[in-house]
Amino acid sequence: MKAVTFDVSIPSYIVGKTLGKVTEAAVFGGLSAVRFTDVAEPGLPGDHWVKLEIVLAGICGSDIGNLTLKSSPAMEPFGSFPAVLGHEILARVLEVGPAVTRVEPGQRVAVDPGVSCVVRGFHGADQCPSCLDGLPATCTRAGEEGTTLIDGAPIQRGMTIGYHGSLPGGWGERMVAHESQLFPVDDAMTDRTAALMEPLAVGMHAALRSQPLGSGPILVLGSGPIALGVVWALRAIGYQGELIAQVRRSHEADMARAFGASSTIAPGDEARDAMIGTGASAYMPIVGDEVYAGGGFPLIFDCVGSEQTIKQALRYATVRGRIVLLGCAAEIPKLDLTFVWANELQVQGYQCYGDESWQGKTEHTFQITHDLLLETGAPVDQMVTHVYPLTQYRDALSTAVNRGKTGSVKVLLDPQR
Repeated sequence: MKAVTFDVSIPSYIVGKTLGKVTEAAVFGGLSAVRFTDVAEPGLPGDHWVKLEIVLAGICGSDIGNLTLKSSPAMEPFGSFPAVLGHEILARVLEVGPAVTRVEPGQRVAVDPGVSCVVRGFHGADQCPSCLDGLPATCTRAGEEGTTLIDGAPIQRGMTIGYHGSLPGGWGERMVAHESQLFPVDDAMTDRTAALMEPLAVGMHAALRSQPLGSGPILVLGSGPIALGVVWALRAIGYQGELIAQVRRSHEADMARAFGASSTIAPGDEARDAMIGTGASAYMPIVGDEVYAGGGFPLIFDCVGSEQTIKQALRYATVRGRIVLLGCAAEIPKLDLTFVWANELQVQGYQCYGDESWQGKTEHTFQITHDLLLETGAPVDQMVTHVYPLTQYRDALSTAVNRGKTGSVKVLLDPQR
């Protein structure tokens, strides 16, 4: 089958680091380790496995960070390569193993790309503590081979489909998944909305785990699908206080308001005005940037994870405020953490999704997200700004990378076009 693959090697790293700022060919073109090629189509590894045909697959900010070599190499031991990329996946069931009960052929399904202990072949008490708690995104066996056999070989290391040498991701024509990773999609939901299930579930997981949310105001930093998804998720689970979204471009502001933001601000002067509007007083140290006392935001979601947004969040949080990190913050030199101790801040990161406490039950984040999308009818499909055939993956990646020029928010690949 045809697929877009990515390999990790020292030569490709050197090429990307030295030429990546000069030409896109060095990060996802002909000079890179990204290839459009024929790969072997995996068979069903066991009775509880399912073969899928990809309907749509998203390009994530983490994909861009990895391909452009801006992400930290710290997570490299928890992947295996070469890998078929793509972890945001809407698929259709083609074939099921004899023990599968969750799905049936012909159904559309959203795919949880996390590789749990069960997927690796460990069951019952042999599972790691995270998987026993229903949170396989932090599976502690991600750096090990498993006992599941994929085409006769032990399943390789890896924390997620899309960066896994044994389990092809969504940037291909077909893939396999364990039935525990699949969530049927209601016929009333459009393909474009269903293709957003994974990034929306990231925001939903953070919103649910940040309860109680308090009375606000809440500040959400970022204008990508995760940030916009947080805005939607906060409203969907019942938050009614002031909700301010910091975005860069007018069409992103329109989306944020459509998804539930009380107001939108731009980084810089507008953001400062909003901070002062909370009752904060500004002070200028002898050296460095402006700092504040009083006022501020009791809960901030940083969905960017850059030097600028982390610095802003640390300064804009109230005393004993909470900062939620969803952006893939990596190596940030000279990060000043003074206000973590000076203002007794809580900084919490969240990784993907899993089992949640919701309305007196335990439900997976994907299921909660699915049901609330149907219930709220929010126009989240507005986030899908571009769809490309798989063969045009380079154009798709360029569109996603150059957001300021192309206006992209979520770029999808369609392997069936």
